[in-house]
Order: sequence, then structure tokens, then C-alpha cells
Amino acid sequence: MENPSVKQMVVLYPVGGVGHVGPMTHLAKLFLDHGFDVTMVLVEPPIKSTDSGAGFIERLAASNPSITFHVLPPIPTPDLSISTKHPFLLILELMRQYNDSLESFLCSFPRERLHSLVIDLFCTHAIDVAAKVGVPVYKFFASGAGTLAVFTQLPALLAGRQTGLKELGDTPLEFLGVPPMPASHLVTSLLESPEDELCRTVIEILKRNAGTHGVLVNTFESLESLALQALRDPLCVPDQILPPVYSIGPLTGKIQGGTDKERHECLAWLDAQPERSVVFLCWGSKGALPKEQLVEIAVGLEHSGQRFLWVVRTPAGSDDDRKRYWEKRAETDLDALLPEGFLERTKGRGLVVKSWAPQVEVLGHPATGGFVTHCGWNSTLEAVAAGVPMLCWPLAAEQKMNKVFVTDGMRIGVEMDGYKAGFVKAEEMEAKVRLVLECEVGRELRKRAVELKKQAEAAMEDGGSSREAFVRFLSDVKNL
Repeated sequence: MENPSVKQMVVLYPVGGVGHVGPMTHLAKLFLDHGFDVTMVLVEPPIKSTDSGAGFIERLAASNPSITFHVLPPIPTPDLSISTKHPFLLILELMRQYNDSLESFLCSFPRERLHSLVIDLFCTHAIDVAAKVGVPVYKFFASGAGTLAVFTQLPALLAGRQTGLKELGDTPLEFLGVPPMPASHLVTSLLESPEDELCRTVIEILKRNAGTHGVLVNTFESLESLALQALRDPLCVPDQILPPVYSIGPLTGKIQGGTDKERHECLAWLDAQPERSVVFLCWGSKGALPKEQLVEIAVGLEHSGQRFLWVVRTPAGSDDDRKRYWEKRAETDLDALLPEGFLERTKGRGLVVKSWAPQVEVLGHPATGGFVTHCGWNSTLEAVAAGVPMLCWPLAAEQKMNKVFVTDGMRIGVEMDGYKAGFVKAEEMEAKVRLVLECEVGRELRKRAVELKKQAEAAMEDGGSSREAFVRFLSDVKNL
């Protein structure tokens, strides 16, 4: 298949969002390091957002000139309606409608020039395009191996049920490779009846992983060894041969080099703080909490007496999850959102920044001693790579599952009581911040986190497990 005289090109095809394009950019750098050309194909979102991801792609392209970014020409989408479609269904349908444009783009290159097409979960319909063009297709799973193990086993579990899993509440479910998983912690769409359109569609998408040539996972062997072993076990899904799984992470680090010509103010502030004395609070690129919760957090932080760096985003104005996902956010007004006098009273030992902070640099700073996080997988890996213990406050998607992996599997975090009911009290915030920064429990969490940091570094070194897995992946593609 391969012509040694032709420099081959890898086509990466993520859905356009910070949490998807960011990890794909790290993956692109791996391919570049191995001598491949890389093109990242993107589509325009149906609705422009003004959240912290706005302008992200433009900045990313400017700071990564070795990667070619290609935006598929826009297509009319009159049948896509945020008032009737769940965001997951909307995005899947949008990406499906781009199949013809993707096929035309791939066919514009000689077949021998194309090495592989790497897609993410939302672009699963592109498997059909790869089959038509005759290019090997791989899934890049931007979450962890534990989530992949659960997702892989779920279709068989749901196939034998007439009703959804919601009725099971916190009943623990047993899956190969992961700690017992409360049913309530699964992705919300999978708790509905198997006949529900969203649940049915998600299951169909998960089953299609088997239609790829393999799955690249953003994790490393020693972090999730049991989950990775399960995915290689014939008992994982009886009567089905799963594609190979390659653990190639952690793919983390700063990726917006072109935007940070001036160092962010919060890093200079951290420079003046004692080592491991600051708790960092951030809920990802999409996470935003209601004003009542922000006030409660502020009270807890003030009463704790501890140092903090807090990223605050404008709360969503809509109660409708479908509309909230696309909602344009107003400028963050800290005076209107936080208790009167809070910023002045905590000046010096606390810093609140609007909308965004350079998370990788913050977590890697010596002054950072704890991380209040929504448990998105990118944030989880960044904390692992920095050796920072976590206070887990999941919001959506697979974040409750990640919380289980962090607290029960890795044992480098504790959960914030109250998040399941949708409200964490000031007393809990105060207690947990003190726990992670000044108590023996926090020291034990940090000790294990630092050990995982060393393992993460070893995995990405020459001869490390993740480097070897990527080399094995390249060899397998060559031998197809």
C-alpha cells in the first residue's frame, strides 16, 4: 500500500470544539514527529458561540503552522433545529451531512498519499466515507480507557432491557476493567429507555467502533491498565472481535502558543504565592454555574482562609439544556455575580479571572496545590500530568464516570458532596479546600498524584509505553 517515495498524509477529522480539537492537535504533533504531513479537517458550527472557545481555531492555526487546517465548505442545514434536537443528535446529523464534502476532499489526493483518516466520536458517520475511498479509518477516543471499556460493554447490557437504567439509581453496575459504576453516573442519554431516540443513536454510534481499524485512546498503560486489559479481553464483548486499542497519551500541554505573547496575569500572581498553597477552580471551556452557586463558592472560599485562583464564567440564561449548549454568553460581570465586597476582602490571597485561564500552565505552576474540576478527561489528564490532586465536581457528559476513576481507581481525588443534587454548600467548599491544601488526606492524595505524574512522563519518553503503542499503531497501518 505504501510508496516510500511519497510523503504520506494523515487526515484528522474532529468535531469543532475546544475539548476535541485540542487533543487532536497534540495527536497531530505525534504524526508530525514521525514524518507525516497532517491536515485537520473542520466544519463550521451551525451556530456561532461567544464562549471561551470563540476564535480558538483561528488562534490554533496561527500557532501551529506545521498543521494544515482545512474547513469544509458550508452546507445548508434547514432541518437542524436547536429547539427540537438534543445537541448530540444535532452534531451527529450535521457531521453526517458533510460526508459528501469529506469524500470530495479525500478524493482530491492520490490514494497512495493518504495514510489514514482519524475521526472522533461525533464523526462516526465518516467511517462510511473511509470505506468508499479505501483509506484506513481509526477512532480517536479523547476520553479515557475506562469510559471506552464501559461504552464498549453497554450495548450488550442494554440489549436485554425493556426499560432504561435511570430506575436503578445509584445501584453499582459491574463492568470489566473499572471500579463498580453507579448506574446514575453513566452518560445521561444512556439512562433513558433503549427505545428513546437519543439512547438508541448513542448505542449505534458506540457499536460502530468495531467498524474501524483501531482506536487511539488518550491515556497511558499504567494509569488505566485494568481497563486496557479488559478492552483486549475476548470476554469484554462475547462473540465480537474488538479492534486494537492503542494507549498513546497523555496528550496534554500548551497548544495556544500563538496567543500568549504576553504572560497571563494569573501566572504572575501565582509567582508570588507559596508552593502548593493555591486551589485552582475551573469547570472547563463549557462549564458555567448559576449565580446562587457562585455566591456559595465565594462564601466557602472566603471562610476557608486559603489561597485560590478562580475562573468565573457568565451563567447560562436558559434552563433548556438544548439551548444552553449553543447560547451566546454575555461578558462576565464579577461585581454582579459575586457577593458585595468579596473581591476586596480576599484581595491578595485570592484572584478571580473572567472566562478563561491558561489551565496547563496554572496546573503546572509550583504554587498550585489542588484543583476543583468538572472532571472532563482533558482536565483530568492535565492534573495527572502536573501531579495535582483533584476536588471532583462533575457537570455533564461522562464526567461522573471520570469522577469514579479519579476517586476510586487512581485515588488522587475526592468528590464534592452536593454536586449530585446540583448545589454544593459553602461549608463543603470550605472543608474540602482545607482538606486538599492542609490536611493529611490532601498530602496522601498529592503523594499519589506526583507518582502518577512520573509515570505519565515515563510513558511519553522514547521507549515508554505510549511511544511504543504509537509505533505499533504505525506498523499495523503499514501492514494492512
